[in-house]
Amino acid sequence: MNKTVEITDLGYKDYKEAWDYQEGLFKSILDIKIKNRRKNANLITPNYFLFVEHPHVYTLGKSGDVSNLLVSEEQLKSKNASFYKVNRGGDITYHGPGQIVGYPILDLDNFFTDIHKYLRLLEETIILTLGEYGLKAERSSGETGVWLDVGTPFARKICAMGVRASRWVTMHGFALNVNADLGYFDLMIPCGIRGKAVTSLNVELGVDKVNEDEVKSKLLKHFLILFEAELNHQVLPHQFIS
Repeated sequence: MNKTVEITDLGYKDYKEAWDYQEGLFKSILDIKIKNRRKNANLITPNYFLFVEHPHVYTLGKSGDVSNLLVSEEQLKSKNASFYKVNRGGDITYHGPGQIVGYPILDLDNFFTDIHKYLRLLEETIILTLGEYGLKAERSSGETGVWLDVGTPFARKICAMGVRASRWVTMHGFALNVNADLGYFDLMIPCGIRGKAVTSLNVELGVDKVNEDEVKSKLLKHFLILFEAELNHQVLPHQFIS
């Protein structure tokens, strides 16, 4: 059992390039498990956590409804945005500048074999991080992601989530709005949920810009504690680990 996690910050990267990179890591773990399934008593598999920021892009999960994208692909091009159908759960999601995207690629055999617990701990990572900024973030029953003012007419989503898992290996993850341009959310029905607003951390704090490296540091701190994981070596364009 290996509970160390290698952290990589991919910086600003095209969605498809990051997706291919994710897939490579995901498949490398699966290959180890498949090739050694008959002698897995001492099986050692790696774990990864990727941070990335994408250019404007909309992604649709495998169970999603394309009608939740409210504009044509031609109109998206005029907004310098792209569109992909992807192999995660969930519906439609936007990624773009000012958003911190986290992709944990973990072998849950190293931690716990419970996908619901995995999702709850990812949510808790976001909730605890936002709590450090004085925000009360919560889960919303029957709705994905992390929200503010749940149960009120002012409920708004600040973090979207969607994951894929095979043989207990995970990929995809969360997208936390930190300094996001919220206008891009008007081009879709976020996660297929009508009548709910979307927000960003800088908006909630009433500031022009939040230090994204600081947010990453807090996210990583809570992630490692909640998953009882240890930090392996890191490949980062910015030294945000404290």
